[in-house]
Amino acid sequence: MEHYLVSARKYRPSTFASVVGQKALATTLKNAITSDRLAHAYLFCGSRGVGKTSCARIFAKTINCTNRTADGEACNECESCRQFNENRSLNIIELDAASNNGVEDIRALQDQVQVPPTDGRYRVFIVDEVHMLSSAAFNAFLKTLEEPPSYVVFILATTEKHKVIPTILSRCQIYDFNRISIADMVDHLSYVASNEGITAEPAALNVIARKADGAMRDALSIFDQVAASSMNEITYQSTIENLNVLDSAYYNRLLETFLSGNVPDALLIYKEIRDKGFNNHFFLAGLGDYFRDLVVARDPKTIELLETDDSHRKHMAELAAKCTPRMLYKAMELCNMADMNYRTAANKQFLVELTLIKLCQADSPSPNDGSDGEGQKLKPIAAGPGVSAAQVAPAPAPNPASVAASAPAPVAPPRPQPAVSQAPRPAPHAPKASASGRVELGPRISIRPSSVVNAGRPAAAEDARPNETAAETATRETAFSDDDLALAWADCASLRPAEVALNNILRSYLPRRAGGTRFVVGVCSEAQHNILSANLYDLLARLRDVLKNDRITIDIELVDGGNSPAVWTENQVLDQMLRDSSPLQALADYFRLNIS
Repeated sequence: MEHYLVSARKYRPSTFASVVGQKALATTLKNAITSDRLAHAYLFCGSRGVGKTSCARIFAKTINCTNRTADGEACNECESCRQFNENRSLNIIELDAASNNGVEDIRALQDQVQVPPTDGRYRVFIVDEVHMLSSAAFNAFLKTLEEPPSYVVFILATTEKHKVIPTILSRCQIYDFNRISIADMVDHLSYVASNEGITAEPAALNVIARKADGAMRDALSIFDQVAASSMNEITYQSTIENLNVLDSAYYNRLLETFLSGNVPDALLIYKEIRDKGFNNHFFLAGLGDYFRDLVVARDPKTIELLETDDSHRKHMAELAAKCTPRMLYKAMELCNMADMNYRTAANKQFLVELTLIKLCQADSPSPNDGSDGEGQKLKPIAAGPGVSAAQVAPAPAPNPASVAASAPAPVAPPRPQPAVSQAPRPAPHAPKASASGRVELGPRISIRPSSVVNAGRPAAAEDARPNETAAETATRETAFSDDDLALAWADCASLRPAEVALNNILRSYLPRRAGGTRFVVGVCSEAQHNILSANLYDLLARLRDVLKNDRITIDIELVDGGNSPAVWTENQVLDQMLRDSSPLQALADYFRLNIS
């Protein structure tokens, strides 16, 4: 029985032409060999599985070949090539720097450098994972690397070029290997499958190539694994089951629920995914990548950024055409915020479900910005049957003189109240004891969002505002003071008690008026800027609704952290509550509570 050899070793490149995905680099090396312009030291850089060590071995074999072909490849027939193919060549020395990274190992290498080749022209030293050498070993290697004997060629390979000291880099010709594209991987896997007599669906090979993440060696290892599990019949379904890959059909179904705003179906699909054993973070990362692919597929100029076949590109373009740019950008932002908050979230499942609910609302326009899904301003309502022009057109401005003559004594306009229902605050007093012995603490304070206050009102009562035209409801411009804005800003913090980071920001930083209805909030860190930016859409909608002014805009700025207010502690919050609420202070005095 023939000994089995894994595909990654069996199909390892043996010529420059067989190197996958590095055509330009291989051509450069062949031209250098053909023109006999060889450097004394090379540095091959790139991620794992892209062919660094394979190219180094091919290069070492070719420069010692005595009968190279017309296109610059090794002949595989001369004595040097036969020795190399049989792993008995003394002119090629491979050193693993991960396990030989000390000064003594470099000194042993220097001793070997002094020995000339017994046959052939060059002795080639291939040092793999050279970034693992210690600082002392690097320094000991410098002189030998800079001025080796004429018959010595060094080829250093590394996956982390930034860890190689600059003095080593300056002594080498540096070649950066590219990540292998999905198309190149699929072509090579198809070639391997045909040679091995394995039937493979193109969609399955595409999944394997994506899973390999740019590494050809990984792709061949995964290919062997799937072929063994499916008995040489590689199908799309068997591949995603064997590799535990989330089927893109789930993301397509979720997109339909997002576009239709169907929250229950979105949560049920997520439950299916969770029941299959997929990790929440893995699902969030895949959802973010899915929306990224939709964004690049929406424009013919960027659709080439999708590393897949043409049929899948066409399918993604059709899905992207159903989405507005605003929805896709909002969805990417929500996925990114969920990914950032995932590590610190106490309830991971709740975080994912909340993100899905927000995604179902991502295509909805702001309730008060008068815009459609594309961000365009809605046109005024045109007069039609049953609607008079007077009801649609704004009322003409009154004559100031006639108003002054007919108007009664001027009365100060009432201050617009934010969405806080609060009983009159009594003066501080001691609690009164009733006849039954119960303590009366004064009027009860009730703070409720306006959405809760108006929840029980019928739609007709909400819409039927006296003496208010359609044009006035389209854009509200009620005047308000800075104190009104501060109250509404504090009300926004009370709506999300669970979001501690956002509440700290809202308590610590108040908007300052920059002119008219434009306000600026200065924060002192990039993290606070990101949190406030992610929630700015909802905060603006809340402020506009509470203050009844659709012209409010808020800009976020990074300021010097030294001048920023300190975040309140729990005791400071309690002290402020006692100062603001006389009933609460009376309760604390009655029970002799000490806040410390």
